Amino acid sequence: MMRAFLVVFVKEIVDNLRDRRSLTVALLTALTMPLLILFLISFQIERFSDSDEQSVTLPVIGAGHAPNLMRYLESRNIEIVEGPADATAATEAVEAGDRDAVLLIPDDFGEQLADMIPATVALYSDQTNTAGNSEVGRVLDALYGYNQTLAAIRLSARGVNPTMLRPLNIDNIDVSTPSGRAAILLGMMSYIFLFALLLGGMYLTIDATAGERERGSLEPLLSLPVTRTHLMFGKIAATCVFMSFSLSLCLMSVFVSLKLVPLEQLGMTPNFSLDVVLAAFLLLVPFILAGAAWMTLFASFTKSYKEAQTWLGFVLLVPTLPILIVSILTPQPRFEFMFVPALSQHLILVDMISNEPVNGLHVAVSALSTLAVGAILTWVCVRLYQRESLLG
Repeated sequence: MMRAFLVVFVKEIVDNLRDRRSLTVALLTALTMPLLILFLISFQIERFSDSDEQSVTLPVIGAGHAPNLMRYLESRNIEIVEGPADATAATEAVEAGDRDAVLLIPDDFGEQLADMIPATVALYSDQTNTAGNSEVGRVLDALYGYNQTLAAIRLSARGVNPTMLRPLNIDNIDVSTPSGRAAILLGMMSYIFLFALLLGGMYLTIDATAGERERGSLEPLLSLPVTRTHLMFGKIAATCVFMSFSLSLCLMSVFVSLKLVPLEQLGMTPNFSLDVVLAAFLLLVPFILAGAAWMTLFASFTKSYKEAQTWLGFVLLVPTLPILIVSILTPQPRFEFMFVPALSQHLILVDMISNEPVNGLHVAVSALSTLAVGAILTWVCVRLYQRESLLG
């Protein structure tokens, strides 16, 4: 019986290796998807770090009405240039994207300050222009800083201690660790791992079920001296092999990419060493069986390769849906969550990346419950292939 299982197992692996186009797409996706995400993170880090160091060019209308304000802005590394002719021109320049922001100082600015009337300045900006949001934020921070400085000077001139307007001195103490901060950014990587894992076996699953039915090779295969139980075991086991390889490729891709991303500039130090990579692989191994059986079950109901692709595109989202939900709710790992495949692996993996102590009971329950789900789905697939209507 073991020989029959191995024959089917090797057959499915060889058939999938021959379909080089589908195999290449699946493996390249597993390799490049984390690379692309981490590249975007690195790009954003460099973009914001550079914007903090570079000088901001600010067009100002009526700069001569507020010389002290102009000197204050220049002390904050903001270069003052001549602005458009009027408010209408400022609006048009910002809307057209020619300027990220334009500051308008009215003619009576000095008189309002002298009369102790709140002087109004207008900052024209486009909040939908994400490229200029950092520069607009720096200008606003400088304006608020000048506002507070003037208020303190006025109070001091009248013999009032400015600190009287600040009854509380609030120290916001962040006790998070660099690894914990990195987990916030990299927590969604578990979604990428699971998606790459499922994608690695999707094409083999389709070819071994709907593909054989469409080619008419399923009936001759079932007539061979191989029990349908061993036939199903061989197909699912071959799928697990490619899913394991895709997961390994994705994990190593993230491991290498993290070496190139300057997360330290954000005060983050991800705990993703080779030991964590191996632990993450072992943590996700039980889900491989559940994922392979889950996809095989749905693909078995389809009658063509194209129909199977349509259905499995949706089926891939179902196991990863709990991760998207908890990423918004951010719950703490609880015992009852460990019975949910994908969700339990995600929560444990986040603790590993955060360098938090991992509950051994949680790991055991997660592995056993996920294996149980995989075994049940495999049994359902076997029972499904016992039906003669499967050939119809």
